Amino acid sequence: MSEITKQDIENVLSRCPIPFLDTDLISIKAVKSIEITPHSVFVRVTLGFPCDSKLIEIQQLLSAAIKQFIEIEKQDVSVDVDVNWRVLPHVVQGTAPAMTQIKNIIAVASGKGGVGKSTTAVNLALALAAEGGRVGLLDADIYGPSIPMMLGVQEGTRPGQIEKKYFTPVEALGLQTMSIGYLVTEKTPMVWRGPMATGALKQLLEQTLWDDLDYLVIDMPPGTGDIQLTLAQSVPLTGSIVVTTPQDIALLDAQKGIEMFAKVNVPILGIVENMSLHTCSQCGHSESIFGEGGGERIAEEYGVPLLGALPLDKKIREQVDGGAPSVYSEPDGNIANRYKNIAFNISFGLARMETDVKIPNITMVED
Repeated sequence: MSEITKQDIENVLSRCPIPFLDTDLISIKAVKSIEITPHSVFVRVTLGFPCDSKLIEIQQLLSAAIKQFIEIEKQDVSVDVDVNWRVLPHVVQGTAPAMTQIKNIIAVASGKGGVGKSTTAVNLALALAAEGGRVGLLDADIYGPSIPMMLGVQEGTRPGQIEKKYFTPVEALGLQTMSIGYLVTEKTPMVWRGPMATGALKQLLEQTLWDDLDYLVIDMPPGTGDIQLTLAQSVPLTGSIVVTTPQDIALLDAQKGIEMFAKVNVPILGIVENMSLHTCSQCGHSESIFGEGGGERIAEEYGVPLLGALPLDKKIREQVDGGAPSVYSEPDGNIANRYKNIAFNISFGLARMETDVKIPNITMVED
């Protein structure tokens, strides 16, 4: 009877697909070490995305697969599998310098207003945090900040200041947040030209003392004008998400958003389709009010993932208007699970991108 080898265990793990990943852990290089002694097998797995709710399931799947192999080999060997996760910083576009306190910055954008971009940004940030990630949310809509209201932040709340130069983010529903809405009243009109608005946003981003974030989600201003283009060029974005509805006009504007990010070499992480289907609460009849299949068509045209689709449901609007978005107010509900699946697709997609981890140079110095 031959001894179990590292190659044996790798073969077992390569044949053990993880259902919600649709792949195996060897393929995505998540197996970091395999230690074998005459009486034990120890496997350490480190995933590149927050997944607190899935760790036990993965551990059980891998342990069962290895134990089954050991039983077939008639070996008396104990099995221990450790599964954890760690988010790494990834390469950003162009020459924009990365921010040391933020590992990854994700822009949530739309070609036009009214497609549910801010609601999507808020719920995706909450979904990433629900899996254990350290998440920040920056409200980049200088002219119409809505994040404070959506997160139920009390009116009049102000960020802390340090040395009259830096802001401390406002904590809300487990997120580190910043918005121009914290610095002005709801009735204050922001009559600023483009350069002023862009400058104000860069100050909010760079002068906020973000605390060791895995992800900063930026709720971009709607549209694809000069402000949006300047922000996409000057902010060190890891990737972007484009929100649309199935309506033909919205899809045309979504295409402009995709083209804008492509122009400045920002990866498109995928498309989110809002208001895809409405189900009548009285009779149960479902209808595609704004058309159907639009998000899928544009995703296919540009070769990017369709991250998920969300229904036209008044509860989404009611919950976010009430300061308790779906992922927070009904974390186990159908709508929250849709947002969580989209957030998982985003974090998993990011984890497979090129990392920005540098190997330090080591020099020998003689005494």
